[in-house]
Amino acid sequence: MNPIIWLVIPCYKEEEVLPVTSKTLKDIMNGIIEKGKISQESKICFVNDGSKDRTWEIISELCAGDDIFTGINLAHNKGHQNALLAGLMTAKKYADAAISLDADLQDDVGVIEKFIDKFLEGKDIVYGVRSKRDTDTAFKRGTAHAFYKLMNAMGADTLEDHADYRLMSKRALKGLAEYKEVNLFLRGIVPMIGYETDVVYYERHERFAGESKYPLKKMLSFAVDGITSCSVKPIRMITLLGFIIFFVSIVMLIYFLVVHIIGHTVAGWTTTVVSLWGIGGLILLALGVIGEYVGKIYMEVKERPRFIIESFIYDGEKYAGASKSKKKKM
Repeated sequence: MNPIIWLVIPCYKEEEVLPVTSKTLKDIMNGIIEKGKISQESKICFVNDGSKDRTWEIISELCAGDDIFTGINLAHNKGHQNALLAGLMTAKKYADAAISLDADLQDDVGVIEKFIDKFLEGKDIVYGVRSKRDTDTAFKRGTAHAFYKLMNAMGADTLEDHADYRLMSKRALKGLAEYKEVNLFLRGIVPMIGYETDVVYYERHERFAGESKYPLKKMLSFAVDGITSCSVKPIRMITLLGFIIFFVSIVMLIYFLVVHIIGHTVAGWTTTVVSLWGIGGLILLALGVIGEYVGKIYMEVKERPRFIIESFIYDGEKYAGASKSKKKKM
């Protein structure tokens, strides 16, 4: 029996790209179905992450016009990672495997069949990895490589040049469901699941419409979330820094005592001011890092839901909530 494959696409203000994206993905999926590699029950699932434009209206129209499309409407904007998780957890109920990708199709959808081939070979997780970054600016290319190197140095198990373009089997999705944290960083969590993995290389294209949802400020925030969600090394570095400063202070104390004894004491206004500013800055930095972790703990212990599904469209029928089997039709 051919496997049921879901494509899961988070959408936030994507009204400009959805008409082209839906047609492109439909043609690809129908082509793979015709080859007999996947079931006719396979779906293209768009997850509306609380968009204020016509995104959900377009998704609803697509679902009404063709059963290959299914739609999830989140009750509130929860961010890309939570929207993606909502789609994956829904796909887990119906599909044998799910492939996550972005709505702008910058990730080469021509390799979707390669993902499926790897799955048919028995791989549970298949990562999409960029073969090169020629479409990026020098700044973005440099910061991206620095980010992955920093993440790995901090102890997070991430795959360089891999974003969220990946295939996960039902077994891997069930493993992902065991991770309950609110502060999601799927690029760091998925490698923790284990199981047999493989890689598909592809080239990333320019965005054909709309605007990037990841400006510099959001990318920096994402990087901080990734590091603090997957590693406690920054706190350990503060401890190490504290020991180093304590050792230096002992050395300096001995030095000043010796200078005082031999009578070469000189008023050191500059040294005093620099020392105060330096130590003060390190204290504030340490408090900031610790505060970031305390904030993460604060969010986790409240156990707020990571997403709430307002409505779900499956085979042209609209249901209240996440499951057609447990919720009434709207």
